[in-house]
Amino acid sequence: MTDNSIKKRLTPLSGLIFFSRWLQLPLYLGLILAQCVYVFHFWVELTDLIGAAMGNQAALDHILDAVSTGGNRPSKLNETTIMLVVLGLIDVVMISNLLIMVIIGGYETFVSKLGLEGHPDQPEWLSHVNASVLKVKLAMAIIGISSIHLLKTFINAENYIPKVLIAQTVIHIAFLLSALAIAYCDQIVTKTQLAGNEH
Repeated sequence: MTDNSIKKRLTPLSGLIFFSRWLQLPLYLGLILAQCVYVFHFWVELTDLIGAAMGNQAALDHILDAVSTGGNRPSKLNETTIMLVVLGLIDVVMISNLLIMVIIGGYETFVSKLGLEGHPDQPEWLSHVNASVLKVKLAMAIIGISSIHLLKTFINAENYIPKVLIAQTVIHIAFLLSALAIAYCDQIVTKTQLAGNEH
């Protein structure tokens, strides 16, 4: 059956509803702009870290202000400070990865095919992506981001009150349980579909 025959069968209302998926395009373009902001932020932080390591006082002040919490500002660039800054950079990268998954996977799933079949740079995960798989991958990415935030908090634990430490741990556990629930539901749906195909 050709694309032309499918188009001919669509009523004006069906065609309008189907065409409405393109309303999501500005959203994905907006996320690309957000990705640009994260790239800029990453390079600013990296430049300041390198500058601070080489003795630039302005870069050092910016780094120390960035890692200070609760009014406790470190006095120099030490191992803990460097680790906090590097974890912040990793956090930016992981959020950027999350954005890429949403932009590419969401567009491919909900708007239109990208036509990447056979392309040497096609992401491995995109070859079998659907709404269900995308949800699981996004949940895993969010857990990774939450883990980085929790690690940053524990490294700098002396500057946080116990209530904050407990709250962040509980939130992280909630993310873990949510991801497990999503994966379990996805497994049930997959088994149901396979059972239906066998009959």
